[in-house]
Amino acid sequence: MTRVPANPVGDGAVRALRAEGVRTDFVQRGGSRLGIYFAETGAKPARVGRGLRSRRRRGPSTISPVEIPWDDVLAGAEWFHVTGITPALGASVAEATREAIEGARRHGVRVEQFDLNYRGKLWGTDRAREVMRPLASIVDVIIANEEDIQACLGLDVHGTDVTAGRLDVLAYRDVAARVVREFGVKQVAITLRESYSASRNGWSAVLYDGATGTFWEAPRYGVTIVDRIGGGDSFAAGLIYGLASGRTRRARCDSRWRPARSNRPSPATSTA
Repeated sequence: MTRVPANPVGDGAVRALRAEGVRTDFVQRGGSRLGIYFAETGAKPARVGRGLRSRRRRGPSTISPVEIPWDDVLAGAEWFHVTGITPALGASVAEATREAIEGARRHGVRVEQFDLNYRGKLWGTDRAREVMRPLASIVDVIIANEEDIQACLGLDVHGTDVTAGRLDVLAYRDVAARVVREFGVKQVAITLRESYSASRNGWSAVLYDGATGTFWEAPRYGVTIVDRIGGGDSFAAGLIYGLASGRTRRARCDSRWRPARSNRPSPATSTA
């Protein structure tokens, strides 16, 4: 569900979605332009990665509350997923996000998944917490990293330093349990990225289940980065598939998953 401009650029965006098998029945047309994101790759130690977003008058940022027929959009749906970038686009879009989540719950959509996805160039922490904390209290699953949790929910993760490549996994268990207690969500997934250089990261994730108090750690990989844009989205997609298909309930029988511990093994090697 999105909005793109009614021009050839918007047409191209819709065709690209259709080519990947994504339904576009409810894509709205509006706004004067499609948003653009420029990314500059960093190189340690001298230069950090930078991004520039051009979103003014972008289609989705012009969506207003009560404008989307959520009852039609969500009819028959099994899953609803939204990221924190969406409500960051403006007050009217934040209200539309709330309507969407409430509509999903009204239609009995099994799980609403919320990727906090904080972007400091779109809004500050005060505004992010004002919007995101109430939204977090009406979803079932939250995806985040330590910056997202601190910026959007105001909760600190102690004992970690991603820039030094040092993480205390059990510290994430504590903050995930606190998110469950304070916001009533069912599960919290936290991505773990250890930044050794601009092109080499350690990648893993943990999942906390509020109902059982179980905290699972995924395999860890040493990744040589080809293109970092979309890494979090690919994790969200994998988690959605795992939860929707019941694979995470079988994690106890999968030797690659294990109860989380603070002494982490050497990573496998991969390329992303």
